Amino acid sequence: MLLLALESSCDETAAAVVRDGRTVLSSVVASQIAVHAEYGGVVPEIASRRHLEAVVPVVEQALRQAGVWFPDLQGVAATQGPGLAGALLVGLSTAKALAFANRLPLVGVNHIEGHLFASFLERPVEFPFLALVVSGGHSHLYRVDGFGRYLTLGQTIDDAAGEAFDKVAKLLGFPYPGGALIDRLAVDGNPAAVRFPRPLLHDGSCNFSFSGLKTAVLTHLQKYPLSGPEDQRLPDICASFQAAVCDVLVAKTSAALTDSGCSRLVVAGGVACNSALRREMARLADARGIELHIPSPPLCADNAAMLAVPADYYLEQGMESELGLDALAVWPLDSITARRTAE
Repeated sequence: MLLLALESSCDETAAAVVRDGRTVLSSVVASQIAVHAEYGGVVPEIASRRHLEAVVPVVEQALRQAGVWFPDLQGVAATQGPGLAGALLVGLSTAKALAFANRLPLVGVNHIEGHLFASFLERPVEFPFLALVVSGGHSHLYRVDGFGRYLTLGQTIDDAAGEAFDKVAKLLGFPYPGGALIDRLAVDGNPAAVRFPRPLLHDGSCNFSFSGLKTAVLTHLQKYPLSGPEDQRLPDICASFQAAVCDVLVAKTSAALTDSGCSRLVVAGGVACNSALRREMARLADARGIELHIPSPPLCADNAAMLAVPADYYLEQGMESELGLDALAVWPLDSITARRTAE
């Protein structure tokens, strides 16, 4: 099955052509980072307008790179949610129009569900597995028993990990998005230089909280102000903050592995690009003797190719979406499990 997939949940306009939910023939991503940088974060209305400008050229480029055109396709997939409502509508409406005009089946995919299966584009993972999804808007732990079969074991009760990285980067005076810069500077820093808190580390749950950690960084900077971007303490602060985030993510993931009984772990989402997190998760996997899957950085970031993995399965099962489906700004994965159970 040859699928065209579209992603527009936030500030990336993406399209991909994927064969059989495993082989990526093309993956095109148009980033809006430069546009939103001057505002220090994503502006929803601007994101929507940029999606409108980019979506057709991105789709055409993906088809050209794959060497195919609409008569060659067997289906169209698009992110239905969660995400920014206006941004989602652009990609979803485009997918609806293409499916209708070319008489192709359509499937709406959950954005987080796409992240869960991004690893499948590089190496298949046997069910069941534990998945940690960490991004700008999500910090969740799931037990994945199959396509459409998800159990939430833990989630953030306030800021997501990626959101905490961006907010701390802003406190440090870094340009948006600053998470990658924190990672780069942390390489030269001492992770034990500042003892930042590890929220909910020993509360017995698999939930996360990062707002208090962000506040702790703010308090430290108010007490010990930086002299400027060349301040020699910056790498230490970056390394100490990053170590605190990684300690919490690793500890909660370890607890969830015990609770779920899984021997396979998938780490996905934009924060999975972080070098320290990848390193610490590898150590956890070695210590526990489990199988670890972390996608390459392009597949950790928002992309359309990852959507084709679950979309291919759903279309093979005859579970196509109606053309009247609407964008869902909030769409918990647990609701997909409930729907599949009902069917």
